[in-house]
Amino acid sequence: MKKKLFAVLCATALTFGLLTGCGGSQPAATQAAAAAADTTAAAAETTAAAEAATSTQNTEGIQASPEFYAKADLASLSSKKIGVTIQSLQNSYWAGVMTALQEVVEKNGGQITIVACDDSSATQIGQIENFVSSKCDLIMIHPSDAAAVEDAAAQARDAGIKVMCWDDPMTNTDGNWVLNNTNLGIEIGEAAGEFIDAHYSADNKAQIAMINYPQTTILLEREEGIIQGLENKASGKYEIISSQAGLDANQAQTAMETILQRYPDCKIVTGIGAGAMIGADEAFQIQTAGKIPEEMGVFTADVTKQQLEHLTDETYPARIAVGFEGSDEDTGTACASMFALILGGQLESQNVFRGLMRISSDNAETVMAGMK
Repeated sequence: MKKKLFAVLCATALTFGLLTGCGGSQPAATQAAAAAADTTAAAAETTAAAEAATSTQNTEGIQASPEFYAKADLASLSSKKIGVTIQSLQNSYWAGVMTALQEVVEKNGGQITIVACDDSSATQIGQIENFVSSKCDLIMIHPSDAAAVEDAAAQARDAGIKVMCWDDPMTNTDGNWVLNNTNLGIEIGEAAGEFIDAHYSADNKAQIAMINYPQTTILLEREEGIIQGLENKASGKYEIISSQAGLDANQAQTAMETILQRYPDCKIVTGIGAGAMIGADEAFQIQTAGKIPEEMGVFTADVTKQQLEHLTDETYPARIAVGFEGSDEDTGTACASMFALILGGQLESQNVFRGLMRISSDNAETVMAGMK
């Protein structure tokens, strides 16, 4: 399995920044919707939408912390058989994290098989059924469509197998490892808002380009959270001059180049994933010939090697990436800890909410040390 996964990693281009840890990999969006917005009206309207989204999310659960993960006995994974089905391995975030997870489980004597469903629910259901047939002790699902795999998850539990979901608060599981995507967006928006507050004013408003992907519910929640965070920290000091879809780095770069043709004074980008940072950085680097002004900045989610490299390179405007546990090793270890806690019946709540952390030039090198 390790050799097969390594081959996939070698074939994976690091420029394929995705969401991650963070949600669905959907077909690439080729149409970009540019929309100029009046700051006050847009902020009020989007903040209300974000509040509505928050009110419908399942927020019952416990918040993960280093102390929470420390309760796990990773040695208890010895001789356990674990099956993992995820949406895709064709991006740097998932490739790195899954490599780290495999290493942690195997180091502690467990067996793990990691497969990708390539965003097909039918394929994923078949993979779950195969894990049931092979008598896994635990199955982890990163669902292409959570509702579509609920019955398969229930059947696995009926067979005495523990089930964990990564990302969605599913019903037929023993534990869900989830994000509050609105809160993730708020953290991105507040990081950008603090930067704007320090470099702009009501008389000199920041022009913001939003690199989004509203076709996916959780990414729409992130976008709404971003605008709420901007309003929290920089009310009256910005205007969102364009919103364009860009899920991977190539799409985001194309979108940003289009925006800069129309709005050459735009210097701030907020985005929903790694691709937004990598692509916007490249567009800005071309525009400025690598001479990045101090008032230019890019703020997004996720943590990949390429993002970390940009955060420490002054020829790119990357400022803040809002990540989760930290490096690939940190996330892989935390996920393996979830396995141990679920297998040991130690979860106090079905939903475990992952923590957030800001990564900047100050701590990027430390995080880089644990990347795969």
